[in-house]
Amino acid sequence: MKILVTGGAGFIGSHFVEQCVKLGHDVEVVDEFNDFYDPAIKRANLRGVPGVRVHEVDIRDAAAVDRVVLGGRFDTIVHLAARAGVRPSIQQPRLYIDTNITGTFHLLEAARKAGVPRFICASSSSVYGVLKSVPFREDLCLSQTISPYAATKLAAEQLCSNYSHLYGMRTINLRFFTVYGPRQRPDLAIHSFTRAIWEGRPIRQFGDGSTRRDYTYIDDILQGMTACLDFAGDPCEVFNLGESQTTTLSDLIATIEKALGRQAVIERHPEQPGDVPVTYADISKARRLLGYDPHTQIAEGIPRFVEWFHSRAV
Repeated sequence: MKILVTGGAGFIGSHFVEQCVKLGHDVEVVDEFNDFYDPAIKRANLRGVPGVRVHEVDIRDAAAVDRVVLGGRFDTIVHLAARAGVRPSIQQPRLYIDTNITGTFHLLEAARKAGVPRFICASSSSVYGVLKSVPFREDLCLSQTISPYAATKLAAEQLCSNYSHLYGMRTINLRFFTVYGPRQRPDLAIHSFTRAIWEGRPIRQFGDGSTRRDYTYIDDILQGMTACLDFAGDPCEVFNLGESQTTTLSDLIATIEKALGRQAVIERHPEQPGDVPVTYADISKARRLLGYDPHTQIAEGIPRFVEWFHSRAV
């Protein structure tokens, strides 16, 4: 299978590219290498993966996207490229709309013109907003998001459904629940907390520590993503990919402390606008239709991350 992975030099993308190459697929990557975090980290993510062609392209550039997609004869596009993060999206909403909505539209249009039959798109648990019905199911009515980032992800899902209905393209949206593991972005909580605790610097805790997240280890995410390459069910689908268990922020910090053998210095701040109180995935649909079977609980995943941190990031 020939696969184009957008955002393929990032955390999730580079792991997925590596997995696809191991499975014998022909893989090309689109990545902007923007400065949201150090581009050198993203370039290093792909350094050990052989035979992958990388296109340095901003998905906001429709002509550049067309050149890559129309010239590639791809069987599948896996669209992971996005401006990420709830808090930065509040500060720069236009950038998030231009990249996450317009950029997705450019890719879908190029896929339509090129006859690409399968489009897999990364969504986010943030689309569920402040729903009180947990765990979150894919069929819940999503009437309100609380950040521009979440709004852009929900809009991208709707664009995918349009292209599936209008043009017969198979589209799959994957709602990721707080993915972590080796190569995780340095700005994300687990990575930034680990580094701060290791270096003896305070960590910034927003709220009283009671917020809960469904933390999902990268290996489990990869299993769900790989299953989508052969999925032959409904032509337009949405799947939750989570661990289906929740951990409080306080317990997360304690787990990192234990893995590091060091105590955190906590700097407390008010809760941030746009942050949700809980994420919790109902993964019964993904289990049934994709054979998705996550098994890396936080007590096992955090020590694995810390081991990588010691070996690579210190």
